[in-house]
Amino acid sequence: MPELRRIPVNGVELNVALAGSGPAVLLLHGFPHTWELWTDVMADLSGRYRVIAPDLRGFGASSQVASGYDAGTLAEDAAALLTTLGVSSAAVVGIDAGTPPAFLLAMHRPSLVRRLVVMESLLGRLPGAEDFLADGPPWWFGFHRAAPGLAETVLEGHEADYVDWFLRTGTLGDGVRPALRDAFVRAYTGRRALSRAFSYYRALPESALQIEQAVAATRLTVPTMALGARPVGAALERQLRPVADHLTGHVIEDCGHIIPLHRPRALLTLLHPFLAGEDATAA
Repeated sequence: MPELRRIPVNGVELNVALAGSGPAVLLLHGFPHTWELWTDVMADLSGRYRVIAPDLRGFGASSQVASGYDAGTLAEDAAALLTTLGVSSAAVVGIDAGTPPAFLLAMHRPSLVRRLVVMESLLGRLPGAEDFLADGPPWWFGFHRAAPGLAETVLEGHEADYVDWFLRTGTLGDGVRPALRDAFVRAYTGRRALSRAFSYYRALPESALQIEQAVAATRLTVPTMALGARPVGAALERQLRPVADHLTGHVIEDCGHIIPLHRPRALLTLLHPFLAGEDATAA
């Protein structure tokens, strides 16, 4: 089992799961998950890497704060966490809400990010996702960003049903193990927990501006792998292609959005050679 520690960084305390030894790998989760999204991946990677998996600010057992859910602040949290742990270079892996901060960390602190893996998310308004967005963004983006308090009011008392929908849909109907399902439901139960989760979506315009500013100022020089499944597919790779110097892209077949839990073996098959320094040039 990973060691759990509370680590103060950037004005908050992060609940962080730590396992293994060796080169550092930082794992950043999305919605509606916690660090436990990475349970299967950590068990494998910890045999050769020092794996660091925080609950993002406001999520899970990390500090219950009212602000700082933009991608730039989340990237600063990640940088401060690595510094506090004495890590001078790490591979950074992000999925869903963890992808924009992982990207900005690599853009702002390329010396800190040895390799970058991003999955199943979009990077603001960067070109390349037009096909994915042809019918508009996913419905929950608008719902979560609606008049402050509306989504919380509608969902309070029904959190388990709501989280279950994302877990089933994100695994193409397979669902996740009961213990993990229960952990995710607990993490998102209650009006305040919902509000913190939706604050990420309410900060998306600010995050999109931060991404545009970063791309206007510099290129992504860190070796990067973009992974897709359903529903994002190759959209993230297409966004990254014009701005990245060393990009590899893959779409995992027969896999839902929650790649680390739905198809962990397929993910690890791609992660191991990339983290070891292979498959690092543009495809």
